[in-house]
Amino acid sequence: MSIFGLVMFLLIAGMAFWLLLFLMAFAVPYWITLGAVEQMRPKKVFDNEIEGEE
Repeated sequence: MSIFGLVMFLLIAGMAFWLLLFLMAFAVPYWITLGAVEQMRPKKVFDNEIEGEE
């Protein structure tokens, strides 16, 4: 039974390692890039007025 526990531990630890590696390599830089692009996009000062209203 201790072999089963060791195998389960290694399996879960391996999945956690690969998940963290994926997050650090792809997801976090993608998230940061989207945030930077959003910050650099020019903001509209005034909304478009509804037609007919003057």
